[in-house]
Amino acid sequence: MIKVDLTKCTGCRRCETACAFFHTGKINHHLSRIKVLNLYEIGIDGPVVCVQCQERYCMRCPADALSMGNFGQVVASPTVCTLCGSCEKSCPIGAIEIFDENENRPLLFDIKKETKKMNPSQKRQFYVNRLGMEVRKRWRKKIA
Repeated sequence: MIKVDLTKCTGCRRCETACAFFHTGKINHHLSRIKVLNLYEIGIDGPVVCVQCQERYCMRCPADALSMGNFGQVVASPTVCTLCGSCEKSCPIGAIEIFDENENRPLLFDIKKETKKMNPSQKRQFYVNRLGMEVRKRWRKKIA
């Protein structure tokens, strides 16, 4: 369990980096279970984490993927979770975010066939060009 002291938070986001590395082995704050908010208008930075509320709204999981740990903490079971999002919707402070490691991973099967005979530099050029063309098409549809 993590206890937050807003008086000590500087908004550096190191907690996000450490959390992401602990859970995924990758240094990427987007993969963190901790989300730091910067409220510039009032001069406050603060991480949002599960506060272990008394009501336990998230425990109404239809797949029973959430349970209570030995210290009273909410524990998620990734093997049981169906990614339905009911816990995410029921958390009143937004501390739960559905995390799917396979989300947004592109399928590169088609590109692999086209780049088979290219060197690494040519492959990178081809890939960025392909992405750029898709972005341009979406942009043109939007403004047309």
